[in-house]
Amino acid sequence: MADAAFSLAPKPEGATGVIVLSDGHVIWGKGFGAVGDAVGEVCFNTSMTGYQEVMTDPSYAGQIVTFTFPHIGNVGVNEEDIESKVDSAVGCVVREEVTPSSSFRALGEFGDWLAGKGRIGISGVDTRALTRRIRVSGAPNAVIAHDPKGDFDIPALLKKAQEWPGLEGMDLAKIVSRQIGEDWEGSTWTLGQGYGRSARDAGPHVVAIDYGAKDNIFRNLVKAGARVTVVPAQVTLEQVLALEPEGVFLSNGPGDPAATGKYAVPVIRGLLDRDVPIFGICLGHQMLALAAGAKTAKMFQGHRGANHPVKRLADNVVEITSMNHGFAVDNATLPENVEETHVSLFDGTNCGIAIKGNQAFGVQYHPEASPGPQDSFYLFEKFVGMMK
Repeated sequence: MADAAFSLAPKPEGATGVIVLSDGHVIWGKGFGAVGDAVGEVCFNTSMTGYQEVMTDPSYAGQIVTFTFPHIGNVGVNEEDIESKVDSAVGCVVREEVTPSSSFRALGEFGDWLAGKGRIGISGVDTRALTRRIRVSGAPNAVIAHDPKGDFDIPALLKKAQEWPGLEGMDLAKIVSRQIGEDWEGSTWTLGQGYGRSARDAGPHVVAIDYGAKDNIFRNLVKAGARVTVVPAQVTLEQVLALEPEGVFLSNGPGDPAATGKYAVPVIRGLLDRDVPIFGICLGHQMLALAAGAKTAKMFQGHRGANHPVKRLADNVVEITSMNHGFAVDNATLPENVEETHVSLFDGTNCGIAIKGNQAFGVQYHPEASPGPQDSFYLFEKFVGMMK
């Protein structure tokens, strides 16, 4: 049924954007942002706000984001809502044409900003039908392209989509991670004042391993009372220990956790052997699970949006969370020393673990995104409390 929404017919008049799925289906629209083409996995995000944060989240590396909310770009862009300066989503798909911005915080237009970032957008797409297709058939590989003249070589784009290997087995964390460590100096944002500064001489010392981190995670660690040093994804155990951490944070990130785990898991196991307090989010949560002996698996459609209910099993409290992941910890593979602490109320997938006998826990969702808006901040306080 979803297939009928997409046309195999010649290009409609005025079309300057196209999405070519690896199965041969072609979706036409109006291109904006950067000119050119890019290949990735098509996913959908259900958030009504935060499109700039989504497009700068490194966890979206290698993906084309379909926004289910129709009006994307209407509040413009600014410098404060950027989550990371590294590569992230390769493009986006929206229903309505991007209109001039209407926000006192806007410093520019979404289309111009995308062009400056080398990211492609396409509007005029039936995003409801595309989302339904992903839910029924899974997330497809595709090429998104924009040409102001509407000149597209569809067979060549199809070939490119079909030859792209996909995210399974792909290690993207080492690509989006910072390559040099740094002392984190930022704190949380306040209206009219912007971001604060951290006190580097106070609080327990957290070494944060960057697998493709969102900056707001570090700000929340500071808010909870920690001082943070950020290190690259491929850091060694010896390098981490040399920084004398009182706790280690494992960040979010893109790609297949099993591929990233080849170099990340030995480090985490070394930390577990020394009972260093550990907190993982998203990919970091998956890294912790792999280090404990569990397995991860590719999800059919993934979880992406700011409205995902998660049940905390200890007291049956439901947290409204923000998610962005296409892989998940297989809860059927959790060893006896791993306690499942949270589950998704959408499909029962694992959303949290704690390692018995260790000061280590992780969650699949993003507590720093605050969709609740404060449902999950306690996790940062819990982590810092372990070190105190």
